Parts: sequence; structure tokens; C-alpha cells
Amino acid sequence: MSRVGRREIPIPEGVKVTVDQARVQVSGPLGSLEVRLPARIQAELSDGVLRAVPEIDEASVRALHGLTRSLLANAVIGVSEGFEKTLHVVGIGYRAEVKGKFLNLSLGFSHVIAFPIPEGIEINVERAQSTISNYARTIIIKGRDKQRVGQIAADIRSLRPPDCYKGKGVRYAGEVVRMKVGKKGA
Repeated sequence: MSRVGRREIPIPEGVKVTVDQARVQVSGPLGSLEVRLPARIQAELSDGVLRAVPEIDEASVRALHGLTRSLLANAVIGVSEGFEKTLHVVGIGYRAEVKGKFLNLSLGFSHVIAFPIPEGIEINVERAQSTISNYARTIIIKGRDKQRVGQIAADIRSLRPPDCYKGKGVRYAGEVVRMKVGKKGA
């Protein structure tokens, strides 16, 4: 059995879990999520604890066992606490602001990029601390689905990844950008 898959998932107060044949419905204060179970993996709910149980012990089922347990745990955490990713927009003239259902980004192009904010995702923009740059903005992405929050953060970062010479661009909080030395005089 998978080490990750053997771990139990405690169900916090206010979270309701419904187990069907091929799916698990998790609902809580932040909304509801559905996790589809792969073949040969079942979910058991007893005494406020959720478990992923494999039918047989094969290599492919062991891999899915750990994956399924992680997806179930992420669903429980997502509907109770939610997930958050932080991005920093660094560069002179680089700006970010939320207007209606769009995140408007000025990233050094000739036009403003209007990034649509999907349903179930909340995006806030704040001024960053002076440790990064005096001109930096912080984008905070919140939501209940860990995969969607991470994908939206990756999509925003891909609009202008950090430059390796000046460090300008969109980066994750805590991301270390390795700077290269530019041209030197002859």
C-alpha cells in the first residue's frame, strides 16, 4: 500500500462528506467540491475520518491510491480553509489592478492585459513590502480548488516571467530569480 494513501483524513467541524460509488462530494463553509474516484479505489467514511482504500495491491493501483488520498484531503481543506497563492509584479511601470471581473495588468507591453477572473476565484491586489522593490505590487489569488488556484497563478506568471538580467516580471512569492551578469566593457 502507498504510504501517502494509508494516511487518514480528519473531517473538521462544518464539513459534510457524501460518499457514492464513483465520487465523493465534500461541502463546507466555502462551497462544495466533487472528487471522482478512479477504478479500484474506494472511499470509506467512519467516525469523522475519511480513507482511500484500494481493492487490490498492484503498482498502478498504489500510485492512484496516494493520488486519490491527496485529492480528497485537498477537497476537505479547500472547502474548510481554502487555498492561496501570492504573486509579485516587479518592475518600474508594471501595474496590476482589479476592475470588475478582470485583473488589468500593465507589464511593459503596448497594451493592458485584461485577465478574466473565473467563478469561485477571488483576486486582490496590494502594494508589496519594500523588501522586494519600491515599485512592486502583490497579487493574492484565493479559492477552494487547489488545482485551479495554482493554474491561474501559473497563467498570470506566464504573461511576463521574471527577466534574468533585471529581475522584472511576475514571480511567485518566495521565488528566487537567479540574475545573470550583463555585458561588460571591453
